Amino acid sequence: MGPCYHFHLGGTSSFSVLLYYHPSLIFLVLSYRKEKKMEGQVGCGSFLQRCKPYIAMISLQFGYAGMNIITKVSLNRGMSHYVLVVYRHAIATAVIAPFALVLERKVRPKITFTIFMQLFVLGLLGPVIDQNLYYAGLKFTSPTFSCAISNMLPAMTFVMAVLCRMEKVDFKKVRCQAKVFGTIVAVAGAMLMTLYKGHVINMIWSVDTHAHTSSAPEATSSTDKDWLKGSILLILATLAWAAFFILQAVTLRKYTAQLSLTAIVCFLGTLQSIAVTFVMEHKPSAWTIGWDMNLLAAAYAGIVSSSIAYYVQGLVMQKRGPVFVTAFSPLMMIIVAIMGSFILAEKIYVGGVLGAILIVVGLYAVLWGKYKEYKEKEVETIPEPIKGSGETNEALDIEMQKNAITVPVPLHSMETPKA
Repeated sequence: MGPCYHFHLGGTSSFSVLLYYHPSLIFLVLSYRKEKKMEGQVGCGSFLQRCKPYIAMISLQFGYAGMNIITKVSLNRGMSHYVLVVYRHAIATAVIAPFALVLERKVRPKITFTIFMQLFVLGLLGPVIDQNLYYAGLKFTSPTFSCAISNMLPAMTFVMAVLCRMEKVDFKKVRCQAKVFGTIVAVAGAMLMTLYKGHVINMIWSVDTHAHTSSAPEATSSTDKDWLKGSILLILATLAWAAFFILQAVTLRKYTAQLSLTAIVCFLGTLQSIAVTFVMEHKPSAWTIGWDMNLLAAAYAGIVSSSIAYYVQGLVMQKRGPVFVTAFSPLMMIIVAIMGSFILAEKIYVGGVLGAILIVVGLYAVLWGKYKEYKEKEVETIPEPIKGSGETNEALDIEMQKNAITVPVPLHSMETPKA
C-alpha cells in the first residue's frame, strides 16, 4: 500500500471541498464559448478578456491537483488501479463521443488499417500502460512526488523526438543548448528525488500530525522500498506518456479529427484495460463501486481531467499557443504539495523539493528552447510587421506558438488528458 497517510477527509465535506474546482471549469468553458460568439462585435482589449487564459489555466491546475488528491485517497482505501483506469476511460468515452459524432461528422477522415493500428497502440500506451503505471506509482509514493516526476514529460518527449528524427539538434545554437541542458537537468532532478529523500519539511498545519506518526525502523525500511518502486513506475509511466504524444503527432498528420481521435483512443483504451484487469484482478469484488470516493475518483478523472480539461486547453491553445499552456504545469505541483500536506498529512522531503526545483528549471529551459526555435522559423517565413503595431506583434507570437509541437500537461491529468 506504500507509505501510510492520515486522512482528514470524511462525509460530505470531502466531496464539497474537492468538487469545488469542477464548477469553476464548467464556468470557464461556458465563458469561453460566450466570448467566441462575441468575437468581432466587442474588442478583446478589456482586462477581463486578457485575464481569461490565465484564469482558465490556473483553474485547470486546481482541477488536476484535485484529481491527484482524490485518486490517492481512493487507492489508499483499497480501490484497484486497474479498475479505476477502466471506469475512468469508460466515462471519458461517454462524455467525449457525442461531441465528436456531432461536431466532426463532416470532417472525420476514413480509418485505414494503418491508422487503426496507430490508434490501437495509442490506446495501449496512454490509457493502459501510462495510466496503470502512474496510478501504481502514485499508490507507492505521494501526489506531490508524482506531479514533480510528470514535469519531466517535455524533456523525455524531446529526447524521443530526436531519436525519431522529428527534432534536429544543432549545438551551435543557444536554443538547442537550452533544450539539451533542460533535459539533463530534469533527469538529474528525477534521479535526486528517487535516490535521496533527506529530512522531512514540516508545514505549519502538519507538525502535530507528523509528530504522532510511527517511526519504527522496519516500517521505515519498507516505506523506502515502496518509494523506490513507486519512483521507477512513475518514470516508466512518463516514458510511455512521451511515446504516446510522439505517436499522436504522427497520427494527427493523417487523422486530423482531434475529438474523434480522443474518443476512439479512450474507447480502445477502455477495452484494452478491461482485458488487462481480467488478467490482473481475479476477485469479482474488485469491480464493485458505490456512491463513495471510488466513484468520485473515476468520475472526476474521466469528466474533468479527460474531457473538460481537454476542451479548455484547446480553447486556450488557440489563443495563446501550446507553450503558454505547458508553462503552468509546475503550478499543479505546488498546489498538490499544499493540498496533500493539509488534507493527507503528506510528508515533504528535502530531496523532493531540491529535485522538483531542478525538474522545473529543466522544464522551462526546454520550453524556452522550443519557443525560440519556432520563433526563428516564423521570422524566416512571415514578413516583418508594421512598426508600432503592438497587437500585430502579440498575434504573431501566438501564431508562432500554435505551430509548435504541443508538449502537453499531465494525461493523468489530460490528461488531457494520468492529477
